[in-house]
Amino acid sequence: MSANLDFSESFYRSYARRYAEVSHNFIQSVYTDVSHGGLTGDTALIERLQELVPAGSRGLDAGCGAGARDVFLYWQQGYDIYGIDAVAENVLEAQRLHPEIARRVSVVDLRKPLEYPDASFDFVLCNAVIQHIEPAVCLGTTLPELVRVLKTGGVLQLMFKCGSGIATIFDRDYGSDRTFQLYEVDQVLGGLADLGLSVIPEEGEKLGGVMYFKDPKPMDHCVFFARKSG
Repeated sequence: MSANLDFSESFYRSYARRYAEVSHNFIQSVYTDVSHGGLTGDTALIERLQELVPAGSRGLDAGCGAGARDVFLYWQQGYDIYGIDAVAENVLEAQRLHPEIARRVSVVDLRKPLEYPDASFDFVLCNAVIQHIEPAVCLGTTLPELVRVLKTGGVLQLMFKCGSGIATIFDRDYGSDRTFQLYEVDQVLGGLADLGLSVIPEEGEKLGGVMYFKDPKPMDHCVFFARKSG
C-alpha cells in the first residue's frame, strides 16, 4: 500500500459519528456466503470468544473504531477490556457515546510498537483493522506486537479483508468510495505461526478454524481465533 495514499484516517475523521451508528446498529454486521453455518455475523463471533475467554479476563481491542462498540459490550459483560485506535475522532466518539469507558479508550497507532508490557492481555481483538495498514508494517510490527502483549494461552481474534492487492469499492452506507489493503490468508497464517500462534479448530458446531464470509459491501473476509503457545 502506498504511503502517499490515505486509506483510513481521513475517512474516519469525516465519518466517525456515522461509523459509530453503523457499528452499534450492526448494519454491516450480517454475513453472507459463510464457510461455517454458525458464522451469522459479529454477534456470533462475540459469543464464541466469550466461550473461549471467561468474564473477568483482560483484553485489548486493537483498532476499536468509532464508538468502541465492542469495548463497551465486553465491559458490560464483566471483561477488563481496553480499546485503542489511531484516529482521535474515533476515540472521542467512544467517549461521547459511552462515558463509562472513557478512560479505557485511547489514541494509539498500531503501525508503531505498543507501550504495553509483554503478556499484558488474555485476549486481543483486531477486527477489520489491518486492511488499513501496509503489509510490511503489519507483518513486521503490528501483528508481532499484538502477539507480544498476549499472554501464553491467550486468544487473538483476527478479521481482515482477504485477497491480493488493493481494492476500492463504493460503500452505500456512507455514500463514499473506500479503499482497502487486501491480505493473502496463507501469508497471515504463516506469519502468526512463526510467532507461536495456532488457529483454534472447530469444535462440533462451535466456530473455529479459518472461516470466510462476505460483508454487505460486499467484500471477502477471513476471520479466526488463534491461541498463543508457550
